[in-house]
Amino acid sequence: MGVPRMVINVPRLEAILGDHADALGTSFEGYRNHVYRVLNFHLLLSDGRSPDLDRLAIAAAHHDLGIWTAGTLDYVGPSIALAAAYLERAGLQSWKTEVGAMIQHHHQLSACPASVAREVELFRRADWIDVTMGARRFGLPRRAVKQVRAVFPDAGFHRRLTKLVLMRFMRHPLNPLPMVRL
Repeated sequence: MGVPRMVINVPRLEAILGDHADALGTSFEGYRNHVYRVLNFHLLLSDGRSPDLDRLAIAAAHHDLGIWTAGTLDYVGPSIALAAAYLERAGLQSWKTEVGAMIQHHHQLSACPASVAREVELFRRADWIDVTMGARRFGLPRRAVKQVRAVFPDAGFHRRLTKLVLMRFMRHPLNPLPMVRL
């Protein structure tokens, strides 16, 4: 599997993130780069099949956004609600199920059941590749992960997540990672 050209600018994704720039604050660049890494890892995992880039961009832009808009690590529900509201405004209600499933399952530890759309499982894997900084690659070559990370550097994203998890652990030691699903 070679490394195809990367997607570096998706207007819909840029518009969504721009709409939430105030909420993201100093995390804007780090989150933007995370979103593009996830999107590119998803495309690499797709093995040449072209998923709907707009649908993927909408899911990617919203998947962790609730961390900042709702101010919580229990953000999956708020992120799904943000995506659903966006899809409603954009007249794309027919995408709610798949986009919602991508967000719902993206921190699931185990593979999605066969009944779930393939794109949902690929999105889950793409996010795990980035969250683990390439330690889990799901078959992607190490150099592909490295190249995507070079184009879209961390910009403090993982450091910020670590800080948020530690703060959550201090307040909720029995449930420090409410977004993770089995």
